[in-house]
Amino acid sequence: MWSYVSDEERIPSDHPLRAIYAMTNTILQEMSPKFTPLYSKYGRPAIPPERLLRALLLQVLYSIRSERLLIEQLHYNMLFRWFVGINMDEAVWHPTTFTKNRDRLLEGEIAREFFDRVIALAASKNLTSDEHFTVDGTLIDAWAGQKSFVPKDGPPNDTDGSTPTVNFHKTKRSNETHESTTDPEARLFRKSFSREARLVYMGHALMENRSGLAVDVRLTIASGKAEREAALEMIESIPGTKPITLGADKGYDTRDFVAELRARNVTPHVAARKDNTWRGSAIDGRTTRHEGYAISQRRRKRVEEIFGWLKTVGSLRKTRHRGRALVDWMFTFSVAIFNLVRIRNLTLEVAT
Repeated sequence: MWSYVSDEERIPSDHPLRAIYAMTNTILQEMSPKFTPLYSKYGRPAIPPERLLRALLLQVLYSIRSERLLIEQLHYNMLFRWFVGINMDEAVWHPTTFTKNRDRLLEGEIAREFFDRVIALAASKNLTSDEHFTVDGTLIDAWAGQKSFVPKDGPPNDTDGSTPTVNFHKTKRSNETHESTTDPEARLFRKSFSREARLVYMGHALMENRSGLAVDVRLTIASGKAEREAALEMIESIPGTKPITLGADKGYDTRDFVAELRARNVTPHVAARKDNTWRGSAIDGRTTRHEGYAISQRRRKRVEEIFGWLKTVGSLRKTRHRGRALVDWMFTFSVAIFNLVRIRNLTLEVAT
């Protein structure tokens, strides 16, 4: 049987992936010099980094939970083959080969470069500004169980088959004395006193209020100060020297953080503690009396859309990877994909 209809003709002209495909082509062409050192000169031919990134992008967009299932889709899904650039007669990679080649991308900081190119693309379309921002953080469950959190200098757990026998009753555990044997960089942390402690990482996003795009991201070790420290790092990446505003929730309402923002010519549009009575809050009337403060408080809630998308569509509620470097790579790359989807939606709104 022969077919004279190309893959390009089989994909509907109004398919949502077409706009993302065009933007991805532009970005990957600009990143081409970065890919040259990633090709191996010896052994079997490596998977081109461009195809790896396209495949990983599909994995995030379509919530595919493993590389093995992604490769299975590439075998018979014509849409996936078209997007990655594999013709119908070309063989698909083995899952182990795909994973080994994916790990090579970590050495080139490709995720951060891809993220920066997406933001530059949004700026070229006049979808970003440099005045009003929001910052927030979220917890990402590590790929490690509670039973792997054992004393650093203690004896190993008794095992019954593959399941350790552990009794946590009346046992005090902390990050200073205990460590996960599965992912040593994960930390036991809880968001509030009413929530349980989990082994997690902490992801942070700096959102531009007008468009809802994430213009900077960080992934850190979970701690009580990580959100504020990451916020101070991210505002340094904002170009220009003119005053800006920074919205945030009550967790950022500390005197040290607010004073540091003012010292950096940043107006702290931070939600005040204690039901807006201003007692014990670092936010006072010189900030709240302006109309812009109320607007920032409404706008800042949109940052939750980013985290909600990452944890549902992007499958980052619980990471599938171990180690801060790999989790950071996937977090940055997933936020970049969210931005691509957001740019497409914003572009359609302008066109209509």
